[in-house]
Amino acid sequence: MNRPAILAMEDGSVFHGTAIGADGQTSGEVVFNTAMTGYQEILTDPSYTRQIVTLTYPHIGNTGVNAEDVESDGIAAAGLVIRDLPLMASSFRSEQSLSDYLKSQNVLGIADIDTRRLTRILRDKGAQNGAILAGSDAQGEGAVERALAAARAFPGLKGMDLARVVSCQTPYEWNEGEWALGEGHADASRIERPYHVVAYDYGTKRNILRMLASRGCRLTVVPAQTPASEVLAMAPDGVFLANGPGDPEPCDYAITAIREILETRIPVFGICLGHQLLALASGAKTVKMGHGHHGANHPVQDLDSGRVMITSQNHGFAADEASLPANLRATHRSLFDGTLQGIERTDCPAFSFQGHPEASPGPHDVSPLFDRFVAMMKERR
Repeated sequence: MNRPAILAMEDGSVFHGTAIGADGQTSGEVVFNTAMTGYQEILTDPSYTRQIVTLTYPHIGNTGVNAEDVESDGIAAAGLVIRDLPLMASSFRSEQSLSDYLKSQNVLGIADIDTRRLTRILRDKGAQNGAILAGSDAQGEGAVERALAAARAFPGLKGMDLARVVSCQTPYEWNEGEWALGEGHADASRIERPYHVVAYDYGTKRNILRMLASRGCRLTVVPAQTPASEVLAMAPDGVFLANGPGDPEPCDYAITAIREILETRIPVFGICLGHQLLALASGAKTVKMGHGHHGANHPVQDLDSGRVMITSQNHGFAADEASLPANLRATHRSLFDGTLQGIERTDCPAFSFQGHPEASPGPHDVSPLFDRFVAMMKERR
């Protein structure tokens, strides 16, 4: 039987739909994502922690869910908003329906709403705090008022340090390589891996680690709050700064550690939150964006070559190009809104990219940045 659900926004907008996940209540920052594929990777991306994801593509769930495509231990998003949940999932790789997957993870979802109207609100007004009520919570007198109150009670992501919340608790080794059809994920422990990379886990996606491992990197993943002294004691050839959720500015522990590592001239590569933290550690500033960048079709220009790449994006904060100090230079820029997408240090071997070059299922235009990181480690040797 259909169960009711309500999505309420802090601006007073209310949407009535059908519950497709767990019953109950959830709140977070509501954002829209324009990707047409990869809903499972989106849901399990730790960068979406405390965010309710609206997918603009109308039919979501038509290929089901499988255990190979997750990017973390489980769903990270606070909730899911879609237009239509197909009655049938059709894929030879499907192991579970999207609805059952949401329920098994105790994550709320709402379908059968006008996601075009919702996207216009988010585009025009910016990301909104919102709440979903599903099942019995969405029934009865006062349900709309409860949903609005929950939406307005969410404090917002500005000033929220989530990296330490989603990070691993103890260091671990990573040995899984990239996926191939009919073969699954490669066993990276069987290939030659001459470079030892210590990866800071601020909410890392697994495909980042897979792509590094497949390029000859022996990976040690460490918690977000690991001091630089412990990382340097591992004698790494390179240090990787992972993606993650929340505001980068409160992550003082990470900024301090990155500054100390940069002084050693060990190659450093950052993605997403790691990009923003490298900027902060180098003396730049970050800003909260209006509605952020979320999707798999964002054009970004390489400022050195002039080449335009189609990229996967997921961020609500950005490094402020106007604040770059003399030892930082811009390398990439968004062609959607002109925001900074890449930087590199001019005084030490360190660079970063705002988007996701490891994008799974795609696009893969920016994946050569992993090769650049490996080349930097080779040159240092």
